[in-house]
Amino acid sequence: MDLPTLSLTELRRLQSKVETEIRRRSDNTRRELIKKMQKMAADEGLSLSDLIGSAPASDDKRSPATRKAKPATKKNSPIPAKYRHPENPAITWSGRGRKPQWVVDWLAQDKPLAELEIAAEK
Repeated sequence: MDLPTLSLTELRRLQSKVETEIRRRSDNTRRELIKKMQKMAADEGLSLSDLIGSAPASDDKRSPATRKAKPATKKNSPIPAKYRHPENPAITWSGRGRKPQWVVDWLAQDKPLAELEIAAEK
């Protein structure tokens, strides 16, 4: 097969066929390996789930790279404030993420961030 002579449509069709064949062979190899491992475990009087601790095969046939990640669980409590505005005690900052403008202004005056710490007030 001379790839440079193929049209773009023919190349895309070929690419689709190649991807389909790769998936088919990968799935077949995976199933055969699972069968071999189950047989090896059975020969020793065990099941594959005894060795692994979970089901040997996932129902999700997508590759790990294409599976959607589970959303991160969010804690119900907000992050406690670490810094307080010098003039307005109602304004606080946790110390995470982008610095608020009042912190940037404070630091621009060559004042230490430690003076804004809530723990320093106590």
